[in-house]
Amino acid sequence: MAAQDTGNLINYKMEMILMKKGYKWLIGLTTAAAIFTASVNTSASFAKTLSDVPVVGTMVKGVTFTAEGKDVNAQLQVPKIESLENKELESSLNQKYLAENQKLYDEFKKEVNEIKEKGNGHLSVNSGYEVKTDDELIFSIGRYTDKAKGSSSTTMKYDTIDKKEQVLLTLPILFKNNDYIADISENIKSQMKEQMKKDSNKVYWVNDGGIEDINIVDKFKQICADQNFYINKDHKLVISFDEYEVAPGYMGIVEFVIPTEVISKDLVGHNYIK
Repeated sequence: MAAQDTGNLINYKMEMILMKKGYKWLIGLTTAAAIFTASVNTSASFAKTLSDVPVVGTMVKGVTFTAEGKDVNAQLQVPKIESLENKELESSLNQKYLAENQKLYDEFKKEVNEIKEKGNGHLSVNSGYEVKTDDELIFSIGRYTDKAKGSSSTTMKYDTIDKKEQVLLTLPILFKNNDYIADISENIKSQMKEQMKKDSNKVYWVNDGGIEDINIVDKFKQICADQNFYINKDHKLVISFDEYEVAPGYMGIVEFVIPTEVISKDLVGHNYIK
């Protein structure tokens, strides 16, 4: 972001962080007025910065870029996968993470300039990542984006890797056929209704949920074939929905752990899901 684009609205800093077993370890900090400009304006610069972060025996590392100013701020944490033998997969994932954050940064620059032109406004953009599972077989990483501009929204994306076979897992890979879609969907509906029955503060957009006055056209019917998911540390399948996808925004990101007995007959095998 060039100084002439923002009128010196924002100060920048860069933090290099290391993810190990789900914890963030600060391994370096540099503060300068233009380091965000130099490091993030192009994907190539993004990639170069990431390549310079030292590895300390972990599978994922990253860089946090922070931009702060009056009524606007952005903190973008870019993960980088390391130590995969399948370098094609490793490169593909890292390029995807790079592109996701580059897009967020480009959108942030545009909106900051719009705020400058209007003379008022608030904007906050944050992205980051969480290691959900990291054992001998499975590595699951989640990437989140929080954006607040008047209202707020949160999205989550996951990747799950078979560390032994060095492949990216998808829902269709895990199952024999498409029967899993209906079986998982019916279980999620049951979980939604049970949660609403036990807790009046919980609301899901589902038929026969007990709140008939909710007029929602797009009530939850079934998951997508490639629904957002990860495999947790107990090797259970977890289905995830973004804000407003199946529930009001105040419910946030919602997840459902699917009992293995519900999908046992659909699974190709029990290597991943126990």
